[in-house]
Amino acid sequence: MHPKIIAKVGDITKENVCAIINAANRSLMGGGGVDGAIHQAGGSAIREACQKIRQMQYPEGLPTGKAVATTAGEMPSKYVIHTVGPIYHQCGQECTVLLASCYTNSLQTAVALGCKEISFPAISTGIYGYPKEKAAFIAYHAVKDFLAATNQELKVNFVFHNSHDKELFEKTVF
Repeated sequence: MHPKIIAKVGDITKENVCAIINAANRSLMGGGGVDGAIHQAGGSAIREACQKIRQMQYPEGLPTGKAVATTAGEMPSKYVIHTVGPIYHQCGQECTVLLASCYTNSLQTAVALGCKEISFPAISTGIYGYPKEKAAFIAYHAVKDFLAATNQELKVNFVFHNSHDKELFEKTVF
C-alpha cells in the first residue's frame, strides 16, 4: 500500500484531520449513512453552508463527481468536503469515471484548502449500491495516482465503519 494512504476502522465524524469527505446526496441537505452522521455531528453550521452553496452555486444540486467544501461545524476537523457518488445501477459505463472523480475532485479541493491530512469514507458503497471491491480498487488507485501526479504532501485515511470493510479494502488493493 502507498505510504501516505492509511486504512482504518473508526467514526469519520471524530477524525481530527483538516478535512473529512462526505458521501453526500445531490441536495447537500443530509440523508442517511455517512451523510446523515456528518450533518448530525457537525450541527446547523453545515446545513447553513450547504444551503448557501445550493443558492449560489448549485441550485439544482451538486452534480455527481463534483466536490465542495464547508465548515465542519462542531466536529474536530476543520472542513467537510462534500461529494456525490454515482448510483451504481444508474451510471452504466460512466460509473468508474464518476467514482474516481469524487476522489480526485475531493483531493483537489483539500489541496486548495491547504490540507495535509484528510479522511474518506467508502463513497457509493452503501445505499448507492457500488460493489465494495470495485469501489475499493477505484478509490485506492484514484488517490494513489493523484498523489503521484501532484507530489502533494498529503496523508489520506480511508475510514471504515467495521473491520470487515477495512480488510476487504486492504485485500482488494494489495
